[in-house]
Amino acid sequence: MSAPRRYRSAADLLSVIPVFPLNGVVMLPRARLPLNIFEPRYLAMIDTAMSGLRVIGMIQPRLGDEDLSVPALAEVGCLGRIVEYSETDDGRYLITLAGITRFKVATERDKGTPYRQVVADYAGFGDDFVEDDAPDLPRERLIAALMPYLQSRDMRTDWATIEGAPAEALVNALSMLCPFSPPEKQALLEAQTLKERGEALILLLEMANAGPAPGVPGSDQIN
Repeated sequence: MSAPRRYRSAADLLSVIPVFPLNGVVMLPRARLPLNIFEPRYLAMIDTAMSGLRVIGMIQPRLGDEDLSVPALAEVGCLGRIVEYSETDDGRYLITLAGITRFKVATERDKGTPYRQVVADYAGFGDDFVEDDAPDLPRERLIAALMPYLQSRDMRTDWATIEGAPAEALVNALSMLCPFSPPEKQALLEAQTLKERGEALILLLEMANAGPAPGVPGSDQIN
C-alpha cells in the first residue's frame, strides 16, 4: 500500500499546513485516525482543509507545556489527509485521517487564522511514502508481549486479525491505540524505521507487563 492518492513524495505536499495539537494522540503513515471535531477553531480548520487539499497535521504539545493556553509544539508530527467526513446534527464533524508522512516543525506561522499553522519540513522522512514490510521484526516476541498487556487491561481483540496483519499496519496501529504516555507515543512516532518502532513498542509492552497491574497500585502483573 502506498501513501494516500496524489501524494508520492514531499514535492506533492504543502509547505504550510494547519495543525491540530492533541496531547496523547499520534498518527503514523498509512494508519487511520478517527477524530470528533467540535471546537469552533478546529471546525474552521476542517472547513478550510475540505475546500483545498484536505490535509492537516496531527502533533502533540511539547512535554511540560500541555496545560498552557498556547503550548509549544513537539518537534515532529504527522500529516494526514481527510478520507472520511460527516456532519452531526449538533454541528460536530466526524472525520478520519489517513497518515501520509511525518514532518518536523521548521517554524510556526503568525496567526492569521483561529487555528495554528506551521512550516513543515519533510526532509528525512522520504521512506514514509513506501510501505515497510519489516521482515526482521521480532513478530513472535511482539505477540507474546501484547497478549498479557491487553488481557490485564480488559482490552478485547481479534487475535486472528492481529496475527494476520501486515507488520506495518500492526505496529503502527498498536503504537497509536495502546494507552501509552504522551512521551512514549512521541518516541514511537519519531522512531526512524518500522523495525525500530516495533522494537520500542515491544519494550514498552514488556515494561508495562512487568509493572503493577493497571488500577491496582503495588500489585504484581500476572502473565
